[in-house]
Amino acid sequence: MEKNSFFENFKFDRVELAGSFGDLGTLLPIVMGMIMINHLSPSSVFLSFGLLYIVTGFYFKLPVPVQPLKAVGAIAIAYPALITESVISASGIIFGSLMLLFYFTGLVDKLAKLFTQPVVRGIQLALGLVFLRKGIELIINKNLFMSDTPAKLAGLNLNLIIGVLVFVMVLVLLDNKRLPAAMAAVGAGILAGLFFGGFKGQHFSLGPTDIRLIFPSVNDFWIAFSMLILPQIPLTIGNSCVGTADTCSVLFPDNPLLKNTKAGNFALTMGLVNLPVGFLGAVPMCHGTGGLAAHYRFGARTGGAPLMIGALLLLMALLFGELGFSVLAMIPNSVLGVLLIFAGLELCPLIRSLKTNEEYFVALLISGISLAVPNMGWAFGIGILVDFVIKKTKIKI
Repeated sequence: MEKNSFFENFKFDRVELAGSFGDLGTLLPIVMGMIMINHLSPSSVFLSFGLLYIVTGFYFKLPVPVQPLKAVGAIAIAYPALITESVISASGIIFGSLMLLFYFTGLVDKLAKLFTQPVVRGIQLALGLVFLRKGIELIINKNLFMSDTPAKLAGLNLNLIIGVLVFVMVLVLLDNKRLPAAMAAVGAGILAGLFFGGFKGQHFSLGPTDIRLIFPSVNDFWIAFSMLILPQIPLTIGNSCVGTADTCSVLFPDNPLLKNTKAGNFALTMGLVNLPVGFLGAVPMCHGTGGLAAHYRFGARTGGAPLMIGALLLLMALLFGELGFSVLAMIPNSVLGVLLIFAGLELCPLIRSLKTNEEYFVALLISGISLAVPNMGWAFGIGILVDFVIKKTKIKI
């Protein structure tokens, strides 16, 4: 009986493996950008993601994702002269410490009560629309690779052509169990990248890249807290903790494993790994409702998916180093964009569970503000306030 229960929670077939690739469209653009622009060690970064994926898989036993902190990543890439490796290291240490503090004080679960269903659905819709927009931007991008010049084929946008072809392929294979869509998309992307010169100028060395301990200065901690962590915290509580917990309950209704998928427990796993790996100069990591939808959309149903992608990332970090980074770097932008689009399409329909005009108003307001301002925390805060006012005053819309 125990044996059957184990295999129910951890499947390791090709469909589960394909599902584990589903969130690469979120992970790779930010991670690759920070490695190349902020000069982080590829092995430190992928080692950290692999560790958190494995901790996540064993603890939750569901396809819970591991993603880079989006606000941190966006600001770091935008201001590389100020956001150095040591500042990023400090941000991971601060973030991990705060998550552990939130967990042990029960603060996350208290704050979770502010996120009513209309607010959570607004967050999910906002992220779905952001994924759709970013996915389309990556597909129509004139650059085939992240660090490349515009590539054309007979005067046409080569990246766009590949994106359209892969989109059609994924659409056809979406429910195919023999050839899972995400696996086919990643495989096609690597082949296309290889054929069109994705390895040009890349390194081929095996073994890990430089991994070293980093001890940030007081000034590094201040820059990290004021510029990176403050904008990130509302997004983390709303999306990584509350939103992920809600999405688990929607995608896996009546599953006994939901007893572990409480908002506070997501803070625990983020804290346990972010705090120590922050000293390695890793990209700060979180969970997320969009990543969960992406893994689920492409076939992941158990803790086997995070364990498999985690093991692959560890292998890449410790054995392949620069070579593994080069292979991922040659996946065309448009292929990552296709994965993002289908992840977004999994999230947006969740809004259908709302019933009243007032609930739809709050959700649509949050998603609209999220598309207009760079910091989604503002959208969450305004949505919570408007939802509270509507309920207290019994406004009808």
